Amino acid sequence: MSGRLAGKVALITGAGMGMGRETALLFSEEGARVVVADLDGGAATDTVARIDGAGGQALAVIGDVAVEADVLRMVEEGVRRFGALHVLHNNAGVLWKDRDRSVLETDERWWDRVMAINLKSVFWVTKHGIPHLRRAGGGSIINMGSVSALAGFTRAQDAYTAAKGALISLTKSLAIQFARDKIRCNVIHPGIVDTPLQAPYLTEAIRKEFETGIPLGRIAQPREIAYVALFLASDESSFMTGAELVVDGGFTAG
Repeated sequence: MSGRLAGKVALITGAGMGMGRETALLFSEEGARVVVADLDGGAATDTVARIDGAGGQALAVIGDVAVEADVLRMVEEGVRRFGALHVLHNNAGVLWKDRDRSVLETDERWWDRVMAINLKSVFWVTKHGIPHLRRAGGGSIINMGSVSALAGFTRAQDAYTAAKGALISLTKSLAIQFARDKIRCNVIHPGIVDTPLQAPYLTEAIRKEFETGIPLGRIAQPREIAYVALFLASDESSFMTGAELVVDGGFTAG
């Protein structure tokens, strides 16, 4: 452990699996105490058990990030346990390719639910988390965007794309508003990542199609995205705010 996050407390949404779990594990390895937020209590508890087993400190908080009362409770539980918050990592998201398609095909209820989880959740986490970052003398907000916000795709996911696009504007607004409080806000745009969220859609044919279109020739692993979040959470990125970091193997550069 190099201690890049020593003394910091991080709240990570969607930390029960995939990129969120890997980020929680990595943050703990680097000295952070981690508030593991997830709708799936079993998954969150498993992440905490892994952190505890490696000698770290973590707390599972269970709730729906799209519901304000749940987010407020999860934030308060984390602060009550660890005494402060320094990092807010808005990682939770849904990718429902079977329900979120073109505007011509998507039902209103699925549009609203995708927007609530992928965008409104960031509103609630920052609304209730920023006051604690202020009290801590500053901190880092890390939002999880997507290359879908930067380019159109023939396999449309219009609610997801719209939510991730709006997240860019929200990130910049938060960065400017709270810069004087020493609160930084940045957004990561991953390309396709080998996570449980993607697994149902990654047939061999689709996997090969993606790999062909990615200059580095492969799909990302969750830990590769977690390392970018670690940089943004650490003091190494102390002069970065309002920035977009694209982590897509060169896909959008083509």
